[in-house]
Amino acid sequence: MLDALAPLKAWWPIVLGLLVLYVPTYWMLAHGLWNTDDYAHGPIVLVVTLYLIWQQRAVFMREASLLPTSLETVVGWALLVFGLLTYAVGRSQDILLLEVGSQIPVILGALLVTLGVSAARALWFALFFLLFMVPLPGFVVDAATGPLKQYISVIAEQVLYAAGYPIARNGVVLTVGQYQLLVADACSGLHSMFSLSAMGLLYLYLMQHTSTVRNLIIIAAILPIAFAANIVRVMVLILVTYHMGDEAGQGFLHGFAGIMLFVIGLLFLFLLDWILGFILPDRLRNRAQA
Repeated sequence: MLDALAPLKAWWPIVLGLLVLYVPTYWMLAHGLWNTDDYAHGPIVLVVTLYLIWQQRAVFMREASLLPTSLETVVGWALLVFGLLTYAVGRSQDILLLEVGSQIPVILGALLVTLGVSAARALWFALFFLLFMVPLPGFVVDAATGPLKQYISVIAEQVLYAAGYPIARNGVVLTVGQYQLLVADACSGLHSMFSLSAMGLLYLYLMQHTSTVRNLIIIAAILPIAFAANIVRVMVLILVTYHMGDEAGQGFLHGFAGIMLFVIGLLFLFLLDWILGFILPDRLRNRAQA
């Protein structure tokens, strides 16, 4: 029994090192970025990642005969050193993109050095999912926010005008009745697309569909669904403001509309998957003979 636990015991120093490095980072995120609407999904990503690693805990019980090859060890050390240097730069220069992102090469490098590529393969989605904890680069946010706001403003104006509402647009400012509404950066839906992508890919991973075409269609539909859900959110806020006044549109219902956006996006995704289930049903998986 003690011999069987030896590989697991070898990982305690690594786990302790990871805690020393990243608990301060998580603490800072919990008292800063994770309190904003744009990155409120961060704690969910962390909890899901830990759960996915726990599900694959058997990989940490490797036998000595399955130790990593020299090539895996070299690549692992290279990734580990790169990750630690990235962490040091991010931590010292207060660059969250580098500090948070460094945990992926650090953990991957530690896996390759101690357990080899098979362990990294078993935990690939958990490591990939950590990407959704990394803050979006500023240049990506700046480049995408403007066009998204413009498209949303145009579509919302045209749909509501066709429905008979007295609405006009000047850039990203919408005038409906006596009210003027600015489609702000938060209404661009960029971060909603980011968080919905995380949940959509997690859903696909858990569902384990055998149809590649079905998986690809759902992946390709995630961003358009998030965009469409955000348009619905903006139109709802416009209608609430028009019918109930500016205080209602900017009060509790404004925050509730953000939750509704996420729920609508997930419902659209589930509906699409349900429809595709009739067209591209999963095949029965081959089971190993006992």
